[in-house]
Amino acid sequence: MKTASERIQGRLKKDRQMTVISMRMPEDVIDELKEIAPSLGFSGYQPLIRAYIGQGLRRDQARLENSQVQLLTESLRKHGIDDRIISSAIAEAQLKSA
Repeated sequence: MKTASERIQGRLKKDRQMTVISMRMPEDVIDELKEIAPSLGFSGYQPLIRAYIGQGLRRDQARLENSQVQLLTESLRKHGIDDRIISSAIAEAQLKSA
């Protein structure tokens, strides 16, 4: 997992690599996105969707940045624990608490 500083530096790059995805969405939602995108200054509905996803992602990352899980994760990394083991342990703990 990257630090907040590393994520911000990555977002500032103009030539970030893009990946094509396929996602099913209701037609009326797409129509509404197409309608409002130009009013919000977007060239189309896909850049608007990316903006919405980015906003939500940044909000959640900020909320989680100083969480106990994040602090523990960083500590475990400093002690040489592999990210896959950390992720597996977090997933296991979340399943037990659900």
